[in-house]
Amino acid sequence: MNSPVSSPFSDRHHGRHTADDWPHWSILVVDDEEGMRNFLVKVLAPRCRFVAVAASAEEGAEWMRAQRVDLVILDISLPGKNGVAWLQELREQGYSGEVILITAFADLETAIEALRAGASDFILKPFRIPQILNAIQQCHERTRLRRENYVLRRDAQPVARQSGSPIVGRSAAMQAVREAIERAAPMPSTVLLTGESGTGKELVARELHARSSRSSGPFVPVNCASLSPEDMAIELFGHAKPGSHGSVHAKDGLFYYAQGGTLFFDEVAELPLPVQAALLRAIEDLRIRPVGSQQTLAVDVRIVAATNRDLTAEVGAGRFRSDLYYRLKVVDIHLPPLRTHHEDIPDLLDHYIHELASVLGVPAIDVAPEALQLLMQYHWPGNTRELRNLIERSLILGTLNVSALYPSMAGSPARASRGPTDLQTLEKQHILSILESVQGDKTKAAQLLGVSRRTLERRFAEWGMNPSHP
Repeated sequence: MNSPVSSPFSDRHHGRHTADDWPHWSILVVDDEEGMRNFLVKVLAPRCRFVAVAASAEEGAEWMRAQRVDLVILDISLPGKNGVAWLQELREQGYSGEVILITAFADLETAIEALRAGASDFILKPFRIPQILNAIQQCHERTRLRRENYVLRRDAQPVARQSGSPIVGRSAAMQAVREAIERAAPMPSTVLLTGESGTGKELVARELHARSSRSSGPFVPVNCASLSPEDMAIELFGHAKPGSHGSVHAKDGLFYYAQGGTLFFDEVAELPLPVQAALLRAIEDLRIRPVGSQQTLAVDVRIVAATNRDLTAEVGAGRFRSDLYYRLKVVDIHLPPLRTHHEDIPDLLDHYIHELASVLGVPAIDVAPEALQLLMQYHWPGNTRELRNLIERSLILGTLNVSALYPSMAGSPARASRGPTDLQTLEKQHILSILESVQGDKTKAAQLLGVSRRTLERRFAEWGMNPSHP
């Protein structure tokens, strides 16, 4: 088994490539003819991450046990086990990558057998360079589409890229956020986004991706609080073979689907400690090991993480690894709560009204000066997400119902004209009113408020309350 031939494109380099380049791909050539191996290495090495070679199926299997590759170019006529038989074994073992079979001796029966075994393409020797490049390009495109479709299915509400910055607001706080994005976006460094729930951390993560050299690659978000520790490892790194962990198919992880793009860890503080250790290794080594596998897989992703917790406190409590914390916090961008930059509310209102009116297909609504004053005085526990939810509901109803924020003032114009004075009390009244309207269901109340259930629980703990859930 020969050592791989690396391409000029390193794992950390993101230069310009032609349409026939696959800078993130690794290729294994299995052919008993040395001249064919050398020819393919010469053609392919400048176009991909690396090319490895083997003279037999047995050598190829030894290589595949050590490291996964994206594409196998496999001769059918090999000493020992032939190419079709080994391809069948690869598929049975869970290999889901592309395989191009090549041979100098073929008939219709052989071609059918190859396709049934799981070949992506079938090429007769001798072939010209454009022919093999075109076959590889088609394999690469199929893989790209599979990844893209998987990411789109996971992302229930993808955010469309719009002209200009989606970071709205002219306050000094939001200007600082925009400047931090401008500086950090072109860099390969990891970024840690901090701030309360609803402050727009995923929006900033998407903007970092959109302004980076990886913008043509996938943006893959993962909610670290949504899965069990066992499922989280598989979701991120994949698992190796059929039958493992109750599955009948091998599974590629989100690192695989994010190749060439950005992997966004939302609520990163929720990662269990064993997964934190694996994530740290992946960031440091740019390699992952699927669950139950001896193979490692090179990865080329940028990591952006977000949390609404104080990670220094989590580190002190032993719930978050200090080495991972400092590895994530190469660049730290803090998203301020809306109550600290009320001056941005008029701009946010205008933005949400026009954006959501277009999406919903309804007319825009007007905001009276008295209503704007009440909005400016409100505490906004759900931050900009709560404001956005209010605008969406108001557009559906056809009017801006500010009294929904101040249930104690509903039906009392005299009190409304004086305006609220105790913001903490108003926030508490609003939260309890929303909770009552959904019969005590904290999950639904959190969704209506635009905050996480954990944030809601923390508010109740601060007030010394523990409303029961039906």
